[in-house]
Amino acid sequence: MNKPAVAIIGAGPAGLTAAYLLRKEGVPVTVIEAHPELVGGIARTAKYKGYHFDIGGHRFFSKSKEVEELWTELLPQDLLERPRSSRIFYRGKFFSYPLRATEALIKLGVIESILCVLSYAKARLFPIRPAKSVEDWVTNQFGRRLYGIFFRTYTEKVWGMSCKEISADWAAQRIKGLSLREAIRNAIWPRRVLKDKSAMIKTLIESFRYPRKGPGMLWEACARRVREMGGTVRMGEKVVACTYDGDRREWTLRHVDGAGTTHETRAADVISSAPLRELALGITPALDEETRAAANRLRYRDFLTVVLILKDRQVFGDNWIYIHDPSVRVGRIQNFKSWSPEMVPDPSMACYGLEYFCFEGDGLWSMSDGDLVELGKRELQQIGLAAAQDVVDGCVVRQPKAYPVYDDGYAQNVERIRQALEERFPTLHLVGRNGMHKYNNQDHAMMTAMLCVKNILASERIYDLWRVNEDAEYHEAGDRAQQSGASGIRSVPRRLSA
Repeated sequence: MNKPAVAIIGAGPAGLTAAYLLRKEGVPVTVIEAHPELVGGIARTAKYKGYHFDIGGHRFFSKSKEVEELWTELLPQDLLERPRSSRIFYRGKFFSYPLRATEALIKLGVIESILCVLSYAKARLFPIRPAKSVEDWVTNQFGRRLYGIFFRTYTEKVWGMSCKEISADWAAQRIKGLSLREAIRNAIWPRRVLKDKSAMIKTLIESFRYPRKGPGMLWEACARRVREMGGTVRMGEKVVACTYDGDRREWTLRHVDGAGTTHETRAADVISSAPLRELALGITPALDEETRAAANRLRYRDFLTVVLILKDRQVFGDNWIYIHDPSVRVGRIQNFKSWSPEMVPDPSMACYGLEYFCFEGDGLWSMSDGDLVELGKRELQQIGLAAAQDVVDGCVVRQPKAYPVYDDGYAQNVERIRQALEERFPTLHLVGRNGMHKYNNQDHAMMTAMLCVKNILASERIYDLWRVNEDAEYHEAGDRAQQSGASGIRSVPRRLSA
């Protein structure tokens, strides 16, 4: 029997994972991707004059056995085991991250360290209840003084808003399980001597896997496999209309290529990793006005990477450094050679990525590439990681809608949209970071796609994809590939009530 076709919007980790698994089951798939050349979404690998660079940094580490096995299946010979190394730059000094107790004591000074411990004790005795904002949540976990030193400046750079305005959900998801007590425990008893390895915080992992040529290498392999199995991946085409015919139970997607020609794809099911706001506003039949208003309230944070190619003085061996100094605008700096030496074609050179968080259309976003490269050179020298004259070339990569914003009302807005879409369009499936307006990591996005495929193959909504983030002690806890049941899928998904 011919199986009903599935259309997939977006060739990122979620979309390509779904396409690959569906094709393995013989389901016809068409993936529609707006980028003219590169697959992988934010997990793509950009290239410039033989240099490869990662958009945002992607550590290949997961508690899900199924995710880990899929990575291995797609790139059996090309995944390197890399040491994890990162630091924080604060007040002209570099601090190891995760925390090293002795180093922090010396660099902060005895008095400041004592004040931090007292502040933490106060927070544990008199916690803020309920913790509504990031400021409340982090203060409860680390104390107000450490919050001010190691969290506030960087977080406000990332989001362009006060920590008082960001929902506590963001901190609870991104640094779940980590507190001052856990950080000190890890500093005193490193992972190798801990008896209970399941207690390991993901923020504190010591190594991860990484494709030789960057994360896009894996997603290029996945897209190639999809095509080899008879699937279609259409590049450089933007979906402009998504219409459901309830009588025929059929979707029609209209998508426009770079030449302005309009194409149509019909399917029984649609998997969308497109930004939830745009989908909710553009779907036909249209959603009610209150739901459309909720969609209009969803916000996104964008960022750009200033890529600098420079002489390698071997002063920067980290994967990345978080910049907590308010005197510079850069938020994080990656060393692509540390991710994989094969990202840099000339061993005498280094390639750094300076990440600037902004909103699309604001001053930073609108600066010329030349001005941004000059800004990057100045700030790199100011931080002390290189001399400006060592930089020989550079380019800029802009990434719109990189992060769904977790402001105070986002949860209610997303829930309203979700309910409206599920009630009216049972064969529409939302996956991935932007598709669900959730700040997912790459493997979380893949997991939503894996469960989505199971639902489509069963012709019923067996798994609630929205539970993937809610219930997992995944983001910061547990060993790689730890199983939660015979299926290898972690305990996140739960069967819906009959």
